[in-house]
Amino acid sequence: MNETVITLGQHGFTVFQVLIGAIGLVGLLLVGLLISLSRQSTLRSQELYEAQEQARMQSLQVEELSRLQAAMTGRMQTMSEIFSSRQSEMAQVLTNRMDGMGHRLTQTVSKSLTDQQKATGDNLRALHERLAVIDKAQGNITELSGRVVELQQILANKQTRGTFGQGRMEAIVEDALPPHAYDFQYTLSNGKRPDCVIHIPSDNAVLVIDAKFPLEGWSAVKEAQTPEEDKQARTRFRNDVKVHIKAIAERYFITGETQETAFMFVPSESLFADLHEQFEDIVQLSHRTRVVIVSPSLLTLSIQVVQSILKDARMREQAHIIQREVALLVDDVSRLDDRVSKLQAHFGQTAKDIDQILTSTGKIIKRGRKIEDIDVSEAELAAETVRASEAIEKPSDMSEASPFEAPAPEPARSGPFGIAGPK
Repeated sequence: MNETVITLGQHGFTVFQVLIGAIGLVGLLLVGLLISLSRQSTLRSQELYEAQEQARMQSLQVEELSRLQAAMTGRMQTMSEIFSSRQSEMAQVLTNRMDGMGHRLTQTVSKSLTDQQKATGDNLRALHERLAVIDKAQGNITELSGRVVELQQILANKQTRGTFGQGRMEAIVEDALPPHAYDFQYTLSNGKRPDCVIHIPSDNAVLVIDAKFPLEGWSAVKEAQTPEEDKQARTRFRNDVKVHIKAIAERYFITGETQETAFMFVPSESLFADLHEQFEDIVQLSHRTRVVIVSPSLLTLSIQVVQSILKDARMREQAHIIQREVALLVDDVSRLDDRVSKLQAHFGQTAKDIDQILTSTGKIIKRGRKIEDIDVSEAELAAETVRASEAIEKPSDMSEASPFEAPAPEPARSGPFGIAGPK
């Protein structure tokens, strides 16, 4: 028992000590186990109590929930009833509103369809009118195309082209001047016949207008494709125009019979502009030879100037007639002034006579009222009447006149209308 069985460092332990230590250890373990069991039982009892309390609380909550559920069920029933009644009312209101809305929608749709139909009809009518206008415009375009083709045919032929230019010139002259102021195809003393001559007032020399402008060379210029063709066409056109200008100067300039200036009519404004812009030498030649190149607008302006000259000439020719009429008019005005003065004098005398008559009638009325105010007997009245009669028979004897009698008026002058007025 005292034998050492375990040595730990410097200390040795015997079997008895080891047994005692083991018993002590087992005792400690038992004590710990008991303490642990005690604690576990305490914990279990506490948990049981808590579980019971929790169960009691849950039962209370279940009871409260049951109560709340019962209350909620009642409220739900009440709300269900309310909702049912409200739903019926809402359904009725919705039905009424849907009926009203359907009625209004039907009316709106019907009106909209009617308006749409009317608008569609108007649009279709307008479309038909526009189509009619388009058809008419298309017909005009077709007619214009035919006229353009005819114009091309006219311009392609030299003779008809000259007739076209002359016709345009004649239309301008005829629209602006009276028939006696111009002549077409007028024969000059040298036998030449220009297209038109205009007679200038107070001058025997006429103004010559030529309308045969050469257009072949210009057509070639427009149709040229290469620079060489363009150069040849321009040269040809330049030579043709120069020859025509010189021919006008040689044929139509006659001293004392024609003006020192002649017009060469160009029937196109664009050709006139191109001629002045691209052929300066032709324009200079026309200035030197006194042959003025005119377009339709310039010819119209020149004709208006001639028209003003004709008007001034007619005014000068009629000046003596105007002067005679003005002199007669002055005599008539003087005579009218004399008659108005006499009429004014007559009116003044008449007014004066009427004023005097009114004065006399006023005096007579006043004296009559005085006589009415006097009270006399019949004998005295008869005597006064006799005296008044004698006074009337003898107006110059004023001593025998009645004291109530008005003095005899002096002879009155006769007015302009035979009305006698007192002096």
